[in-house]
Amino acid sequence: MTIFIVDIEAVDTRYTKQWKEYLPQQLRHATNEDVVVISGGETPQATTPGAFLNFGGTNVYKSKQLETIGEMFCKGQIADGDYFLYTDAWNPTVIQLKYMTELLGVDINIGGLWHAGSYDPHDFLGRLIGDKPWVRHAEQSMYECYDDNFFATDFHIDMFLETLGEDFTMDSDKAVKVGWPMEYLKDSLVQYKGMQKRNLILFPHRVAPEKQVDIFRDLAERLPQYEFVVCQEQELTKNEYHNLLGEAKMVFSANLQETLGISWYEGALVDAIPMMPDRLSYSEMALPEFMYPSAWTENYDAYLHNRDKVVAQIVNYMENYNDLQVSLEKQRTKLNKEFFSGAALYEAIKQGE
Repeated sequence: MTIFIVDIEAVDTRYTKQWKEYLPQQLRHATNEDVVVISGGETPQATTPGAFLNFGGTNVYKSKQLETIGEMFCKGQIADGDYFLYTDAWNPTVIQLKYMTELLGVDINIGGLWHAGSYDPHDFLGRLIGDKPWVRHAEQSMYECYDDNFFATDFHIDMFLETLGEDFTMDSDKAVKVGWPMEYLKDSLVQYKGMQKRNLILFPHRVAPEKQVDIFRDLAERLPQYEFVVCQEQELTKNEYHNLLGEAKMVFSANLQETLGISWYEGALVDAIPMMPDRLSYSEMALPEFMYPSAWTENYDAYLHNRDKVVAQIVNYMENYNDLQVSLEKQRTKLNKEFFSGAALYEAIKQGE
């Protein structure tokens, strides 16, 4: 079997850059199979403001990937038993891949990692496109093209199937929770663990409406004894960002959209206490001591009504930072094992031989 990775374009400040380097290595080590990366070449580094990708550049990238895949089929380089892994399942080229495999009689397996889509009302697609028939049909079609639809959390699976299930009959057996293949983070961030901490609280998320950065900015005004930093506004390199994480005592979230949450995991790895609402994927992933009631920040008005409680919780975390380290170690163990290991993904691919 050859495993073909149809990758997502790398943005230097995001984990997609690290996936370019680490995922092929991890797959080869875990499966002992040949791994070939199908790239779309260089892509614009500037993402569409508030988004995960450059909306124009991503289609150039995917088109080049499709051209490569088509040429491979023409040259007879794809064989029965091969596995195609899309690291971003929202890639319409999987439909053309399915077209080629069925018409050319090549029996392969296809898996895709779902990050977001129109089925999430707070995602860019959900907010700007919503439930228009073309996008819902496209997502349902892509889901059906994959033999394995991989998700990082049960929360994400439930949201996906419930939303698309309103219009389509969805085969839930094709959805698999595997966590994300990010075990490399433990080693790559070890150099930032043990740094001198200061009274620093970070907002490590995208600056987008669904992340509610205005709440964080208001908290900064209420708590002048602490330093508050919105990371994305600093134009940091990955190393500079990780240095800030290493110095921070806390990372804060009032997110209305989250299907995993890599930044708070990175923070936990370097001893930054997470403070998150009891909703979304957080409810599944976080220990109770690191969550606050969802109602406190379900919108800005709710935050204003509950602001004193949010402020008190932050002060409690900051002033009792050392006492929370035992619980934080338990939190890291849970995240390492259940959500940021590729073991389940690699096993699913091997079973797809």
